[in-house]
Amino acid sequence: MLSKASKVLPNFAKGTLTMSSTRDGFGKGIVELGTKDKNIVALCADLSESTRLDDFKKNFPDRFFELGVAEQNMAAIAAGLGLSGKIPFIASYATFSPGRNYEQIRTTIAYGKSNVKIIGSHAGVSVGPDGATHQATEDIAIMRVMPGITVVVPADAEEARKATLALGSLKGPAYLRLTREKSPVFTSESSPFKIGHAEIIWEGESPSVALVACGPVVFEALLAAKDLEKEGISVIVVNCHTIKPLDEVTLLKVFKKCGALVTIEEHQRAGGLGGALAELTARFYPIPIESLGLPDRFGESGPPSDLLALFGLSSPHIISATHSVLKRKK
Repeated sequence: MLSKASKVLPNFAKGTLTMSSTRDGFGKGIVELGTKDKNIVALCADLSESTRLDDFKKNFPDRFFELGVAEQNMAAIAAGLGLSGKIPFIASYATFSPGRNYEQIRTTIAYGKSNVKIIGSHAGVSVGPDGATHQATEDIAIMRVMPGITVVVPADAEEARKATLALGSLKGPAYLRLTREKSPVFTSESSPFKIGHAEIIWEGESPSVALVACGPVVFEALLAAKDLEKEGISVIVVNCHTIKPLDEVTLLKVFKKCGALVTIEEHQRAGGLGGALAELTARFYPIPIESLGLPDRFGESGPPSDLLALFGLSSPHIISATHSVLKRKK
């Protein structure tokens, strides 16, 4: 039952986990990128420490641009840099970028196909005490429908580092979604990661439900899988870090093998990962689906772990959703 996890997630299998945020992984990754490629530049909206661009700023001061609290201007300037041969990374809180500068991203970056990487930090309810105004829970949806933009939601700090490196080589605009709260680092340097590829990280014998998640709640799906196996319920856990483009081939194979699906994301139920997978199954292979996410409401202030439980994103709720979808399947 642990065979798949032990191969691709040795740290999880051994129980040797450290804690770090996905924004920390991005901070390490962009310094690595800057060392390798002089065309990497970074733009920030007065949040270099919060977005973990402070080390890039220290190492490459001539390639760091502080724009102040002006996310719309930041996007427009980055668009020009991206069209001139530079590879700009623009970083702010996700509520402000892409939240505040949506039109500039649409018109100057996406429409012009500028090679800009948009970093939305502090996404999801795990931002915690900052409350609803700073908890981006709509950003996957608004970026997923933007033509030509790749959307990546890393599951932990190590995967965020890998995603940052991969985006540096990707041609065209992209959105990288990051979180503030520290979460378990359950992947390793050897764990597979490729943009556009859904990673099967747990596969039991004769699985009857697929648990597909993105971001740090992938770890909650793994915990649920362990407990479900004890109940005699076998599942497949998929780390769907790339929301766009979806790995339709891998996902459809999983859906046909399992015949039922639970989606988990720190985002609105509408328009994000769950919406993308519902569209996919409706087109090619309709199956029962339970979608876990925010139920058409804003977040609220509170400890991150309490908020994940409140909005049904912790492992006990994933187990409950699995039981529910199995009843519908039967």
